[in-house]
Amino acid sequence: MSKDRPAPEAPQPLFPLVDAHTHLDACGASDAASVRKIVDRAAAVGVERVVTVADDLDAARFAVDAANWDARVYAAVAIHPTRANVLDDGTKAEIERLAGDPRVVAVGETGFDFYWPGKLDGCATVPEQEEGFRWHIDLAKRLGKTLMIHNRDADQALLDVLREEGAPDTVVFHCFSSDAAMARKCIDAGYVLSFSGTVSFKNAKALREAAPLVPADQLIVETDAPFLTPHPFRGAPNEPYCLPYTVRALAEVRGEEPEALARASTVTAERVYGLRPVSG
Repeated sequence: MSKDRPAPEAPQPLFPLVDAHTHLDACGASDAASVRKIVDRAAAVGVERVVTVADDLDAARFAVDAANWDARVYAAVAIHPTRANVLDDGTKAEIERLAGDPRVVAVGETGFDFYWPGKLDGCATVPEQEEGFRWHIDLAKRLGKTLMIHNRDADQALLDVLREEGAPDTVVFHCFSSDAAMARKCIDAGYVLSFSGTVSFKNAKALREAAPLVPADQLIVETDAPFLTPHPFRGAPNEPYCLPYTVRALAEVRGEEPEALARASTVTAERVYGLRPVSG
């Protein structure tokens, strides 16, 4: 993401949409007023609800606060796999307390990131990530909440751990970026795949081949803002209001009408996160 590129202009509205994974704090929100401004911009183009996601303890506290400040915001809390080495007893206790808040709709993002160990100072090792992932799986099952997966270069390892632990009733692969073979395995297991701006990237050939395989009731959409801004704005700051760009790109790849995909993804997001239906 480059600070030199201006933010994308607002897309043509597309109703109704749920941004299934964003980071409002990283988008610049710090209090109720700034959360409201970001969500107002999103609502103006049809993104009526957002799930703001934590990757560390401070972000988890903020996510729960944001979800209680604005009824259009929901939260997901966990410790990101690259930070799993901070999961001591005190951190686990606070994540568990936060995850029990009624405005928290998922435990996440958790999982595996095999890209950063050895490249990023202080990054959790793979064994530390695995220990953290197994703990988050157990937490999601104990609380009866959706499990939100982060996956980078770890397809089979994730599937193996989910099988060994026994997956929660609902599992979301956030920012699905794998190929058709992995998509089929996830579909067969009943997991939900969430698509971000990466599906609009012309060089994401394997992902664009996988996208049409996913049944509508196992597909949701996200921004992962402020990251992964869709084409042709790649590298510019992302925000939930940009989601219609991704949905239109995904609809083109799937050979569907954007309006139909928007409605279907919202119905699925409502089920996955236990949101009150507002879609027609």
